[in-house]
Amino acid sequence: MGGGGVAGVAWTTGLLVGLAGHGQDLTGADLLVGTSAGSVVAAQVTSGLSLDELYARQADPARQAPEIPAEIDFEKFAADFGGAVTGATDPAAVRRAVGKLALAAETKPEADRRAVIAARLPVHEWPAQRLVVVAVDAETGDPRRFDRESGVSLVDAVAASCAVPGVWPPVTIEGRRYVDGGVRSAENADYATGFQRVTVVAPLGVDSPLPMEKPLPAVLDDLRAAGAEVTLITPDEASRAAIGENPLDPATRTPAAEAGRAQGAALTLTWS
Repeated sequence: MGGGGVAGVAWTTGLLVGLAGHGQDLTGADLLVGTSAGSVVAAQVTSGLSLDELYARQADPARQAPEIPAEIDFEKFAADFGGAVTGATDPAAVRRAVGKLALAAETKPEADRRAVIAARLPVHEWPAQRLVVVAVDAETGDPRRFDRESGVSLVDAVAASCAVPGVWPPVTIEGRRYVDGGVRSAENADYATGFQRVTVVAPLGVDSPLPMEKPLPAVLDDLRAAGAEVTLITPDEASRAAIGENPLDPATRTPAAEAGRAQGAALTLTWS
């Protein structure tokens, strides 16, 4: 499950509810890989709460967790990113450049942002189900996969995975600073290599704003070459409209959840 801001959390939750409503429940997968918004959804669906309850927490404004509004000048955001990665010769160098930008940015305090993530998660303990949360070391550019064996709290892992560079503060874990796992890949689908059936949920579609190690279609081809049957789910037209131009806007949650549920209810999954 990939990144996509608070709209991505809501849309993915709605999608899962819609799919489960006609016998296609994906939440019991042997492995859940969550990146950014996907890490929130993965932690939520393994919390013990029902999908219907989780959906209500996205679709009903009275039950939505508090969020810090993110007002973004996307032209400046793109220009800052473009300037940061100028001269970077490989994906690792891009990640380091983006991490440097994140470390220098003026953002809300780290503690305030962590409180937002904590409020999103129904429980703060790692589940028994296998869950991997992806973040990136802001200084080295190295990706890190957090799980229940990592010794890192679930809240900190998810906060790190959701630390959008230049928008939210990098997260301090064991003396290191971490940024959004989407700096490596919006979905990190290659971490499912070795599994027989893989479902990739990509709230932002297949195009990435940053140079990735491999574009998503190539990653899916690699998974198939390794023996997996794969399906990719991206927002349909109605869902894209609901997610809108700013997926970090808390006001997108209700329409994105509703659109995701409608899309999931109409979708018949096939793997190939």
